[in-house]
Amino acid sequence: MTKPKVIFFGNGILAKIVFETIKPGIELVFWAKTKEDLDEVVKIMEGNEHKIYGVLASFGVIIPKRVLELFEPEGILNIHPSYLPELRGPSPIETAMLRGETEFGVSVMKLVPKMDAGPIYHQEKLDLGRFVEKTEVYEKLGKAGAEWLIKHLEDLPKPVEQEGTPTFSKMLDTSLASLRPDEQTTEEMFDQVRAFAGFPKSRMMICDIDCIILRAHIANEPEIIRGHKELSIKGKDGLFLVIDELQPAGKKAMAASAFANGYLR
Repeated sequence: MTKPKVIFFGNGILAKIVFETIKPGIELVFWAKTKEDLDEVVKIMEGNEHKIYGVLASFGVIIPKRVLELFEPEGILNIHPSYLPELRGPSPIETAMLRGETEFGVSVMKLVPKMDAGPIYHQEKLDLGRFVEKTEVYEKLGKAGAEWLIKHLEDLPKPVEQEGTPTFSKMLDTSLASLRPDEQTTEEMFDQVRAFAGFPKSRMMICDIDCIILRAHIANEPEIIRGHKELSIKGKDGLFLVIDELQPAGKKAMAASAFANGYLR
């Protein structure tokens, strides 16, 4: 059985998950990972008589109209990890986690020049709970969108226009990394630690040591770790963010108990 020919656009975690999911069911013609790769896409599309589909996941590059038109009528199919028009933009998963949401969405849409505004081929929501890790959210949403796509790629339904008022996520950067116990509730800090895992990471000073906070949990009272309670951070709501794993600047990641042994006196 002949597999559909696909040009894939994407880079980063979501792109890898989506590609690995669709890989067995397609024939990859080219994987565009950078803006410069778009010239190669044009050459392939203009010099090929066969039907080729475009699939995109987390590309991070605005694709010009002249390239989009090469993939008509289906267009380039974008797997976006939110329930559009909610959370258009570059950080939908992180933004949803920062909000403390338990339900996450994924949309398969037709790419248009305006950011994440194209008509929808498919949407679904997944209830992943409050304590889900960021890597699992990426994995579940990426696979859900990709599995639908590979089943329907050669028999797509008619896409429908997005309805409702759009909301937007923003570009993340390291200026957002600091935890602020005097300004944030403990749940807000907990959600930030999960949402910023990998990048841009959550940081704070502990006993004058700059640390990346990797894992933590919420407690009603401070917890004593190796005779110390400095790793229980009181939020403005009176609850405590108890650090389970952290990474002092320039050092390896370590458990809170190891940090207490090596750095606290």
